[in-house]
Amino acid sequence: MSMYDTTQVSYLIRRPGGCGLVRSADLPVRQCCLAKRPRCEHAHDMTAHHGAHAHNHGHTHTHPGTQQPDWDAFAPMLEQGAEVHTPVYDQATAWLRERFAASGGSVRRVLDVGSGPGVLTCLLARAFPEAEVVAVDGTPALLERARERAARLGLDGRVTTVHAELPEGLDPAVIGTADLVWSSKTVHHLGDQPAALRRLAAALRPGGLLALGEGGLPTRFLPRDAGLGRPDLLTRLDAIQGERFAEMRAELPDATETVEDWPGLLTAAGLTGATSRSFLLDLPAPLGAAARDFLRNELVRWREAAADRLDDGDLATLARLLDPDDEAGIMRRPDAFLLTASTFHVAAREK
Repeated sequence: MSMYDTTQVSYLIRRPGGCGLVRSADLPVRQCCLAKRPRCEHAHDMTAHHGAHAHNHGHTHTHPGTQQPDWDAFAPMLEQGAEVHTPVYDQATAWLRERFAASGGSVRRVLDVGSGPGVLTCLLARAFPEAEVVAVDGTPALLERARERAARLGLDGRVTTVHAELPEGLDPAVIGTADLVWSSKTVHHLGDQPAALRRLAAALRPGGLLALGEGGLPTRFLPRDAGLGRPDLLTRLDAIQGERFAEMRAELPDATETVEDWPGLLTAAGLTGATSRSFLLDLPAPLGAAARDFLRNELVRWREAAADRLDDGDLATLARLLDPDDEAGIMRRPDAFLLTASTFHVAAREK
């Protein structure tokens, strides 16, 4: 058996001080705690920060100088990514339910800010069956898909949508207030992140929770030496994505240089009890067809984003990985896996 349960999502808990891996007394042996990492690190998902800066968690945002995507073609990819990562969100929402139960709070209204096509919105509706869940996004085409998904799942009586540009639309007069405000992979696309968090905090009802999905660990899906070209292709792609992310941030309206200490930022926004957990998605080899198709789509978009910064050897490697008939390609090779971690930061408004 591997260090992590391969049939369920394990989680990592951040705690102050120290370094390296430490055991947690309240977790099974296979579940470990990861000590605090340097605050300047910003880990990216595979789909992050290219083109329209779409994420594998079903959210997308456009910025100055970028063209609006073809949503009919692009939205299904966002949905696919969020569906693959559903186990992560199931674990995260279970943690939130525990927080509410411990405080004696109830969840009657949920805001999914930066909802995209509504995959997570519907997961939140399933996790909190007594709540109205509101998808908040600046793209009407994605909100329409959210409504269609809710109707297919029989959730249209509880799932509604609000069109609001971010961050301007993060006003309780526009989006209302909620017991839970959820925002995953969205705030780091807003120029003034502390101001955005203050707006999100203002939408909380007394005793409510703000759940912020930001950071984690880069996605891995191949051995370091995959037998194609130079080893460490994914490390080089991570570096390019980091460069592009920094360039994107610099071009945002009202961009500020902010230390991305998310618990500290939540506290500065007036919230209390900030804490973080990181949840693993661990799909071992051999991968099923759905996960392989997801990775292939991610590689296509990543190649488009990084093509001008990769050498000919790495481009040739990507071409082979994307060849559906190549035994070394992502659709056929037996050693492909999917491993990543997503971090969530939660804080409360005082009652």
